[in-house]
Amino acid sequence: MQTYINPARELWPELTRRSLPDDATIEERVSTILERVRTGGDAALQALSQEIEGFVPEAFAVSEDEIADAAARIPEALKNAIREAYGRIWEFHERQIPQEVVWNDGKGTVCRRRFVPVNCAGLYVPGGSAPLFSTVLMLAIPASVAGCPRRILCTPPDKQGRIADAILFAASLCGIDAIYKLGGAQAIAAMAYGTQSIPKADKIFGPGNRYVMKAKQILSRRAFAIDMPAGPSEVMVIADGSAKASFVAADLLSQAEHGPDSQAMLLCADSAFAEEVKAEIVRQKAELPRESIVDKALENSRIIIFPEVDTQLEFANRYAPEHLILSVLEPEKLAARITCAGSIFLGNWSPESAGDYASGTNHTLPTSGLANAWSGLGVECFMHAVTWQQLSREALEGLAPTIIEMAEAEGLAAHAEAVRKRIYGKD
Repeated sequence: MQTYINPARELWPELTRRSLPDDATIEERVSTILERVRTGGDAALQALSQEIEGFVPEAFAVSEDEIADAAARIPEALKNAIREAYGRIWEFHERQIPQEVVWNDGKGTVCRRRFVPVNCAGLYVPGGSAPLFSTVLMLAIPASVAGCPRRILCTPPDKQGRIADAILFAASLCGIDAIYKLGGAQAIAAMAYGTQSIPKADKIFGPGNRYVMKAKQILSRRAFAIDMPAGPSEVMVIADGSAKASFVAADLLSQAEHGPDSQAMLLCADSAFAEEVKAEIVRQKAELPRESIVDKALENSRIIIFPEVDTQLEFANRYAPEHLILSVLEPEKLAARITCAGSIFLGNWSPESAGDYASGTNHTLPTSGLANAWSGLGVECFMHAVTWQQLSREALEGLAPTIIEMAEAEGLAAHAEAVRKRIYGKD
């Protein structure tokens, strides 16, 4: 984990850059996968599973018996933890339902903006070395609150063709309609195009690795709807003299253990604290079961020393982190000046882990600097707005001169005639 002391602004572009492999190579690979699934359906999915994972599940769809067996194997303590997190996440998201807007001009025109749910939500839950059953809650709960009629879920199985018990339990708790043993870019392709066994989704949600993220990005350019480009995870911590080095180190490590392409950043004011945190990282990571993954993530991670708080905040907004932890004495003041972050954690007792699991906020967030324009997942992401308008004859008559004048100025004569025929015509 490299340390930089008050770097000049001309170095900031390099320091805010995420370490990514050749994008063109990934684009080519993922484009090929998408096309194979689009044209080959289930047969292509089976072939890709064999090529990439080394095995093909007997059936992509998870059976009711598999779900029941998984629930029976889960310790009651974990079930209770998942249920408590479910309740808290539901409570927060239930308050996010967007309100209908109605405007009546009092002259016969009524305008309305009404939100309706996505018909079929396709949910992707990462598996692999760390099956993220918490992501099931983060995706399925807002979809339920929004009222999506159908919710399907894809997640990669293990080498025995099994999905993690906790993922199946969480999916069952959330009332998921169908679960499929499928991961990677091929799973995104299946939900986008539909196959013989997997229905086409109207919008695709969920985080994933670089291949999953690239598949979603490519599909979004082809008129498919996605939630956001959520790729490799990242965290930034801003720490002042009130911060504890052991807490900060633990927060950085909690993000680094997500995967070798994760990134952890620390902004602080002095070298002594930076060295203290680095020593804590060495001590704590030795006790972690995923130390090798952590080590690779830390190679791309940084500690940056800025003496001035204003500079720290400017750099943070430039970086636009997925997660931002403010381990400072007055976190509310700093948070008010942050304009680019996926989710902010205020104070020394608000670890990012709380948001990942059970505080109530959503952990599906924009990455790679896209928090400068994208929002984290919420109920509104599973809905879309439809506007209505209704005019009386008198209302249209009053607006006719305005509409006709504007339409003719744009050279759109038929638009003007659609009004003339009603108000001035003989029909």
